[in-house]
Amino acid sequence: MTGSDPKKLVIYLMAEPETPELARAAVDGGADIVELGFPFSDPLADGPVIRRAGERALARGMRTRACLDVLAQTRALVGDTPLIPMTYSSLLEAYGWERFAQDVTTAGATSMIIADLPAGERPEARRIQLVAPTSTDERIALAGRETDGWLYLVTLAGTTGARGDLSPALAGLAERARRLVDVPLYAGFGISTPEHARAAAELADGIVVGSRAVQVAEGGPDALRDYVASLRGAL
Repeated sequence: MTGSDPKKLVIYLMAEPETPELARAAVDGGADIVELGFPFSDPLADGPVIRRAGERALARGMRTRACLDVLAQTRALVGDTPLIPMTYSSLLEAYGWERFAQDVTTAGATSMIIADLPAGERPEARRIQLVAPTSTDERIALAGRETDGWLYLVTLAGTTGARGDLSPALAGLAERARRLVDVPLYAGFGISTPEHARAAAELADGIVVGSRAVQVAEGGPDALRDYVASLRGAL
């Protein structure tokens, strides 16, 4: 992908009853892809904002079936925008791997992300793979071969969350991944401002914004649309 290609903007939202309208607002603001968090009780990769959103969603009864319904409702509102559920392997274990893969596709998912399932395990579960600054070259190459469409660069070791500065580890990770894999690279974790977005997009083909988008979404669709538009403008 050359520097002149438009950079992709991925917005993460927690699956809740309001999410279809929020997703439509995000797409109206310029999001290319929407990630939908299926809440899980022990989300190891998630920082405080997404963890709290997940706890709230679970308290409101958002179990897998309800999340699939939200996914289907979102699909009806966002046309052919890619929708990617993100969750943890215990949830699929409980629901049934094959059943989940079938039901999530039927509900309109384009792919999925399973945050705690390493590349090489359950290759039949087609998904977007994640790599981190701590990943070995071997692991990055494997993830690149197995990933579904693009590779998710986790810009720091640790949990998600809005931060003051873009992680200095991203440049090294992006450089290694470019050398080892032949798919687009999208950077996420810790990207929250238009300035972060612009800096990360200089190193990657797309960016993923989670914690800050979840915070802004609490203010409703209009607030989210404006925030996403500010990110899109920076890209």
